[in-house]
Amino acid sequence: MNVLSMFDGISGCRLAAEKAGLKVDNYFASEIDKYAIKCTQHNYPDTIQLGSVTQYDSWDLNKLDLITAGSPCQDLSRIKKDGKGLQGDKSSLFFSYYNALEKFNPDYFLLENVVMNKQDESIITKLLGVEPIIIDSGDFSAQNRPRLYWTNIPFEKEWEKSELVINDILQPIEEVEEKYFYNEELEFTVGHEKRVYGTLNKRYPNGKRRLTDTTSRVYSPYHKCGTLTAVCGGHQEKKVIQEGRIRKLTPLEYERLQCVPENYTAMLSDSQRYKTLGNGWTIDVISHILGGLK
Repeated sequence: MNVLSMFDGISGCRLAAEKAGLKVDNYFASEIDKYAIKCTQHNYPDTIQLGSVTQYDSWDLNKLDLITAGSPCQDLSRIKKDGKGLQGDKSSLFFSYYNALEKFNPDYFLLENVVMNKQDESIITKLLGVEPIIIDSGDFSAQNRPRLYWTNIPFEKEWEKSELVINDILQPIEEVEEKYFYNEELEFTVGHEKRVYGTLNKRYPNGKRRLTDTTSRVYSPYHKCGTLTAVCGGHQEKKVIQEGRIRKLTPLEYERLQCVPENYTAMLSDSQRYKTLGNGWTIDVISHILGGLK
């Protein structure tokens, strides 16, 4: 197969293709984040880097079998109340992907993005000519991550749902370095029977405490983890209580939540590992979709 992965990140498409048993002959990647590129080239030095997706018109590529993309979601996410949708600076890059599809006319395509408002979703659906399907990464992993997938790959629409929870992917507590632990007390606790076990005691300049702040949530290990995001410092990493102690999940545990091979991102700093993994795909979801190509 000849594959073009736009917004390639750490080459989750190639990981998924290999897991699905597909042979990749030429892998072209369009990515601009230097840390993501560093990770890709360390693991797949034969990757052909093409630069920004905005340069698609200058690419001289032979027949492509598959073009994939996880275009930027910042302006589309419903969490962002003032998002500009497909007209936003970042999310408008979807049109570079669409134009590349028009230019290279691959046999198959795949686009992933967040669950968004119906107006933007319908625009993408009309342009790509297929209805999206919502798949939650929790069906394949220990992480809840509902996402929309547009594709013409004829993959199996039913699957056995995973029962994995955070506890299944945790490192033994004696293997976790002290730097990952917090000494703050819980502000609010409901116990292991609830997905959010409690909230870190966080004070704000106005003196008020926000118990609903998602960045301070502490998850019970006996439930699915919340959606990983592209954090880079600021103590926003997902947190868990383990044997009575509160800590952030380690980069290795982030890899497990995304079904990425262990230590695949180990050449990066912790902050960049969290960021690139949060930006990436849940590999087993993509592998299931690409499995339809077999």
